[in-house]
Amino acid sequence: MAETVGMLLTVAIVLVVVIAVVVVIVAVYSRVPLERKYEGSGGGLGGSFDAIWMPSAHGAGIERDRQTKRMAPAPVAGDPPHNIRGDRITIDL
Repeated sequence: MAETVGMLLTVAIVLVVVIAVVVVIVAVYSRVPLERKYEGSGGGLGGSFDAIWMPSAHGAGIERDRQTKRMAPAPVAGDPPHNIRGDRITIDL
């Protein structure tokens, strides 16, 4: 009987420690600003979890990526060639 109680007590202590570690990790991660959470290239396994658990942050990351990958504006047909100086052509963005 004492052996069973000791085993249950050990399991309960391990369970409490595991839950405490998970709570600390979640608390620390929730205090990190969204900009720092999504600095890296993202994707992979973590990207799919973000889409499920934090859809607003995932949407913000997609919007940020869209804004950073802008194309250079195409020149209009009537624009004068003011960026040609001799043999050099400059493109202003």
